Amino acid sequence: MIKNTIISLIASETGSDRAKFSWFKPAKGQFQIYYKLGTEQPEYVPDFVAETDSAIFMVETKARTDINTQEVQAKAAAAARWCKHASNHAATVGIKPWRYLLVSHDEITESKQLIDFIRFEVK
Repeated sequence: MIKNTIISLIASETGSDRAKFSWFKPAKGQFQIYYKLGTEQPEYVPDFVAETDSAIFMVETKARTDINTQEVQAKAAAAARWCKHASNHAATVGIKPWRYLLVSHDEITESKQLIDFIRFEVK
């Protein structure tokens, strides 16, 4: 439900032209994002990726009580680093930047717009 609401909000920013919006649920191994947690380096797979006419958003939704846990913050740092590298490459070839959003589940309501979620970008 929460992911569907965010997807709908991002899609609404593209107006009626659905061709300007796409999203997918990444598969394990698709991005190869690894984070350090203690002595382990598990793989992180974001909840979903959504593309608008101006950017590609890698999005993770979490319960507010989990946002500041060591594991969630380690995943966010790794994903933000991945997005930074992807954006740097994108700039050299003239394509859209990548942005990582870590959104608390209680921030997601149908009355919000995409601009309301940009403040959750992790850089």
